[in-house]
Amino acid sequence: MLQRGDHGEQVTELQERLRQLNLYGDQVNGSFTRPVEDAVRNYQLARGIQGDTLGVYGPATRKSLEGETSEP
Repeated sequence: MLQRGDHGEQVTELQERLRQLNLYGDQVNGSFTRPVEDAVRNYQLARGIQGDTLGVYGPATRKSLEGETSEP
């Protein structure tokens, strides 16, 4: 699970996957900031993902996003 305030390679991968879907346009820097949280929330709402808190990159969101994007 990733959420605002987290940092690291997994966040970088998340940012790159969100970019593939044109949901995130800020820097890819490995920091889970408000724009990343907003992009995750928008993705969850657009896809009807349930089981994860809005704006939090949990297992259900990850499974969906990884199925829809290529590994960076």
